[in-house]
Amino acid sequence: MIQILPDHIANQIAAGEVIQRPASAVKELLENAVDAGATVIELIVNDAGKSLVQVIDNGKGMDLADARLCFARHATSKINAIEDLFHIRTMGFRGEALASIAAVAQVELKTKRAEDQAGHLLEIEHSVITREEPVAMKTGTSVAMKNLFFNVPARRNFLKSNAAEMRHIVEEFTRIALAFPEIVFTLHANNQQLYHLEAGSLKQRIIQLLGSTYTSKLVAVQEDTDYLTIRGFVGKPETARKTRGEQYFFVNNRFIKSSYLHHAVMNAFQALLPAEHFPLYVLFIDLDPQQLDINVHPTKQEIKFEDEKIVYAFVQAAIRHALAQFSVTPTLDFELDASIQRLSSIQQPTTDATRAATRDSALFQHFTQKNKAHTIEPTTKRSAENWQAYTPIQNELPAVKEESTLFSLAGERSFVQLLNTYIVVPSAKGFALIHQQAAQERILYEQYQQSSHDKPVATQRTLFPITLQVSAADAILLDEMKGILQQVGFLLEEEKKQSYILQGVPAGFESGNEVSFIESLLEEYKNYNSDLQLPLREKLFRTLAKKRAVKAGVALNEKEMQQLVSDLFACGDPTTTPFGQPTLIEFKKEELDKLYQR
Repeated sequence: MIQILPDHIANQIAAGEVIQRPASAVKELLENAVDAGATVIELIVNDAGKSLVQVIDNGKGMDLADARLCFARHATSKINAIEDLFHIRTMGFRGEALASIAAVAQVELKTKRAEDQAGHLLEIEHSVITREEPVAMKTGTSVAMKNLFFNVPARRNFLKSNAAEMRHIVEEFTRIALAFPEIVFTLHANNQQLYHLEAGSLKQRIIQLLGSTYTSKLVAVQEDTDYLTIRGFVGKPETARKTRGEQYFFVNNRFIKSSYLHHAVMNAFQALLPAEHFPLYVLFIDLDPQQLDINVHPTKQEIKFEDEKIVYAFVQAAIRHALAQFSVTPTLDFELDASIQRLSSIQQPTTDATRAATRDSALFQHFTQKNKAHTIEPTTKRSAENWQAYTPIQNELPAVKEESTLFSLAGERSFVQLLNTYIVVPSAKGFALIHQQAAQERILYEQYQQSSHDKPVATQRTLFPITLQVSAADAILLDEMKGILQQVGFLLEEEKKQSYILQGVPAGFESGNEVSFIESLLEEYKNYNSDLQLPLREKLFRTLAKKRAVKAGVALNEKEMQQLVSDLFACGDPTTTPFGQPTLIEFKKEELDKLYQR
């Protein structure tokens, strides 16, 4: 039987599109404060927003009628006709933010206009106004969202840890604060001030939010065309990091996510960045609202351009121009030196004889054959008669437990490495191929598990303290990870906000790679499959094992192969990685005989 849902249930379902976590409410409330013309905005959160998210502004405020109406669904002051959708310059416009918040939380609204003697206090629960009275206050608006999802406990259970939710809140705060550097922003969490951002220029705001290391490392981007304007800053190549999170696109002052435009930026930095590094950029694209659609996603962070190829080309060109202007990109001198121009090889014409001689030369042969440019031929070639000396020692490894296909190692063995990736391990009934990276992921993972019980990983002190600068969101994540990192050998101490000192690393850690490793660890952890409901410790152990394992393509000597194979078979589960991938594959004699039709 078909029935109409009650309003309070319909509102809760609709709210799920807009308010997915505390950070969603932070975004909506901050945007409303900006649209109200505020010059000072304060964000207050308790319990990572689960118990309180409050935004206080000095904007124009509302009268009583608007205060009552703003919690109704689709109530907006921004849209009067359908044509208005194509000329939007404000942040919020669909009239769902406050209605969605009121459907899933207890809300207290205080608001006052400059011309009114007193303000208005309203309390809302289950989308219904439960209290209404005058209140003494300054001009502006305060919206307090309390006990998020109090009436939808199943959804509340899906919220992440406080550190994870706080990281999302800081990300939303950062995006709004970057978009409006002329506004004073403050952020208080659990009665502690995290940020106080004075009004200033965009460059000052970037340094305030992302760190003082960028003070002299920002390159200005400015391109004005008839179609669009691009402005902002990119970081110099030496500031690029292995972690994402300091890449910001704004279209008409609205933060957006666009892998397509990110590709344009990466192309502009081509050949200037180390592999798997990401540059900082804060870029604003301003164009006619009719050239884009910003209402394709509930969070309005994904938009469609009428002609995205033009925008791509302009972004790429603008950054290349900025980097060249500040002498960041290399330049080519097309003027040949006079002494070079006088050389006979330049002045004399080529002949058939010289062309033939060039083609027959070893140098020409190497550079015209694929992958031969750096090959050096040996002076003597190995005789094919000695091939037996290079084959593995075929010692029988007695199999243990027929059904488990495990191997037992007795005495010293010789192993062969194939393609700098696989280790051949002979057995009584054939052989196994061990993937060296997969094997060490399992070995390290089990070591880390033991470290959390009774075998902490040995730490070696760094010769000199190493400073690590991170974004505000990553700082929250590092604070949560610090204790577990110490168990596995990393000694990390907070020096100041967003700045840490690395005092020690696990024994045997490669020196000079510490900062890069921590950055890549953060990046790997952030991109970890969030669908797996695993404790932080378990996620971190798996991530650490993956990052520290010897990689495929690395040559191992005989001793290293013996140690790796021995350590693998000492593991509780030597057959799979922590992520469920195989560490080894066994090939039995019967299977091999079939391949040769024997």
